Amino acid sequence: MASDRSPTRIQKRNRANILEAALEVFSQHGFRGSTVDQVATAAGLSKPNLLYYYPSKEAIFTELLSKLLDDWLAPLHEIDPDGEPMEEILGYVQRKLQMSQSMPRESRLFANEIVQGAPRMIDTLSTDLRALVDKTELIFQNWMEAGKIAPVHPRHLLFSIWSLTQHYADFEVQVQALMTPEDPFEAAPEFLDTLYRRMLTPP
Repeated sequence: MASDRSPTRIQKRNRANILEAALEVFSQHGFRGSTVDQVATAAGLSKPNLLYYYPSKEAIFTELLSKLLDDWLAPLHEIDPDGEPMEEILGYVQRKLQMSQSMPRESRLFANEIVQGAPRMIDTLSTDLRALVDKTELIFQNWMEAGKIAPVHPRHLLFSIWSLTQHYADFEVQVQALMTPEDPFEAAPEFLDTLYRRMLTPP
């Protein structure tokens, strides 16, 4: 395994290549279906060379998840409790949809981990994500009590946003098969904006 000294430029490049290769492999095959050999081949390294940087498949996957999680949760952190409620929520929907378009492998990586019972994420789901969802729920409830958005279940609202936006990445093959030659991301932004605007407009 690499030492604790500051990594060289080559070491930084190799680590980046390994994580990029791991993202490709794990997003396609999930953790259980992937091997160190597959990651090494995708990274253009020998298996012993890869193991110099990461001692196991678990170590690669854990670092990959931790690096991606901050980016993945960033749009939820960006919801401004002092902003205009409808636009804050609709902006969140659009940011999540853009992530499905630009980061489909990351979406599938998380989906595969959750489907397998989230053995490497359960602590994060139970602590960091739970705290963030608690905070967001309070923001939504305050907006509902002020009559700024229609009353809906805050957590189910989040679940539906995640489901409807990440579907385009997690089920990309199905979406492409059913939408070709139309680009699914051409009409999706307007469709989701209309859907949530109608749902959340106060009666």
